[in-house]
Amino acid sequence: MDIFPISLKLQQQRCLLVGGGRIAYRKAQLLQRAGAIIDVVAPSIEADLEAIVHATAGRYWATDFATYQHTDAVLKDYRLVIAATNQAHVNQQVFHVCEQHKILVNSVDDPPHCRFMVPAIVDRSPLVISIASNGSSPVLSRQIRTKIETIIPHAMGKLAQFSGQWRARVKQAIAAPEQRRIFWEELYAGVLPELLLHDNLQAAEQTMQQALAAWQQPQGEVYLVGAGPGDPELLTIKALRLMQQADVVIYDRLVSDPILDLCRRDAEKIYVGKARANHTLPQESINDLLVHYAQAGKRVCRLKGGDPFIFGRGGEEIEELFAAGVRFQVVPGITAASGCAAYAGIPLTHRDYAQSVRFLTGHLKAGSPELPWHELVYEHQTLVLYMGLVGLEKICQQLIAHGQRADMPVALISKGTTPEQKVVIGNLHNIVEKVAEHQIQAPTLTIIGEVVRLHEKLQWQPRGC
Repeated sequence: MDIFPISLKLQQQRCLLVGGGRIAYRKAQLLQRAGAIIDVVAPSIEADLEAIVHATAGRYWATDFATYQHTDAVLKDYRLVIAATNQAHVNQQVFHVCEQHKILVNSVDDPPHCRFMVPAIVDRSPLVISIASNGSSPVLSRQIRTKIETIIPHAMGKLAQFSGQWRARVKQAIAAPEQRRIFWEELYAGVLPELLLHDNLQAAEQTMQQALAAWQQPQGEVYLVGAGPGDPELLTIKALRLMQQADVVIYDRLVSDPILDLCRRDAEKIYVGKARANHTLPQESINDLLVHYAQAGKRVCRLKGGDPFIFGRGGEEIEELFAAGVRFQVVPGITAASGCAAYAGIPLTHRDYAQSVRFLTGHLKAGSPELPWHELVYEHQTLVLYMGLVGLEKICQQLIAHGQRADMPVALISKGTTPEQKVVIGNLHNIVEKVAEHQIQAPTLTIIGEVVRLHEKLQWQPRGC
């Protein structure tokens, strides 16, 4: 980190602008909004800038900086100084003089001669967001500011102000800082922001009172969150919010590292991944773990690859939570079938090729997959097999034995939606040979059907893949 971001309280603090033109005027507007007293030194001054000086009870000296700074006592009056002339040598002179006296100084558009930077600002007072690039790319900072402006309502400042009014009471009622943080996070995730956005102050006050009363008997909760097939940009907004407020994260093998990095940094992270014939924890132990942490008052994020309710055992887990009386939420995720097929350019349905799609698990039981083979042999249908790599040979044999064409196209998508994504195309007759030839590894999704022919035409290259 090349710069240390801070927020200065400048109410009734004297600040100096060197320069009387448009550059100085723009900086004066920011300082005025921060409540500063603004002095200006310049041979001449624009009327708009002079009006700001008078409005802040500041002073204007109609002289150059070299003449003005004839005594040390003059500069020591200021919290900060901004050199805002269109003459580089003057700005540099201001910088060197201020450095001698250890006064915070900024030379506009001249990073080497700055002790502090003026960032791009999103103002939702008392909430203020600043974006800085250490002077390397101010245009990029402004573009990011514009994006943030569009997603944060102007009324968000009301929420910050309201929170400030309640802060002391909340601190008195909830002594532990960690518990207070959880309290505020839950409030912000509820109806409170919407109430204040619509100026419903009475309802907001009631919500706060009820929340504080309910906090006397805090309850844990489990978030059953679908993490999608691997690309972190495929997470839902709700998934990301809950991941960042959970105290404990219990995650599977298929949750990618970039997704895990988006969880709250200080959360306890517990790996319960399952691979074939290698279960870190049996499902019953995972269920017990969820109940244990929730009953201890923790917010638990059960982070599962894909979607929790599509071959994710999410139903089993919430049955256990329901039986134990534990609160829970379910956040759907993009299942591997949708995500991997899309990133491989294979539409699962298409008017010319397939009018239905079936999701199946390829797990073997007693050495053979148990599937309704007669129902699967249908020309205009797409089959999607999860976890079918190990049993692929027997699956292909059974489909052919039950009447499916040996030349029916098959796609294997390994580590779909991630930078390591690999797609191998074949048919029921030769796809098993291609597994070894291309060194395909789990996790791999198998797609069987005529839609696979569209891969060559429709494949695209997602960024990062």
